[in-house]
Amino acid sequence: MLVLALVAPAAGRDLDGGTINIMRPEPHVERTKHVRKHAVHRRARQSKGYGVKEQTRRGSSGAVYPTPLPGPQKPLPVPHQQVVTPEPRTPPPIYVPESGRALSNLPTLVPSGPQGTETYQDRAARCAHQAGVYGSAAGDRNAYIGTCVNQ
Repeated sequence: MLVLALVAPAAGRDLDGGTINIMRPEPHVERTKHVRKHAVHRRARQSKGYGVKEQTRRGSSGAVYPTPLPGPQKPLPVPHQQVVTPEPRTPPPIYVPESGRALSNLPTLVPSGPQGTETYQDRAARCAHQAGVYGSAAGDRNAYIGTCVNQ
């Protein structure tokens, strides 16, 4: 019984002295205190994998001073722009069947289309204005505006 009591605790212990160490070296790798310098550089150059920092030197070797800002510069010249305003285009006169007369169209004052063209909304506003200007000479107001807009 005495022999069993002495052998049992020794068999239950690990080889590392009973402490838990997750960082212990692999048994087939030999440890040496002196590592050659070129071997360290060779290991540093090889990629260690994703997310593993390599042991490389960072930063500059000397002092880095801020560069002075450039002096004041001349302002850029204002670009010269020529605005070409097209002449207001006057559509042909509108024939009114009730009176038998041709009423002239008023020019478009502010065309809002691309390159100064008259849009449908501009034409509708101009025709409604003309119907008011000509009054009874335009005949049926709705017919006059419809003819003018669709011209």
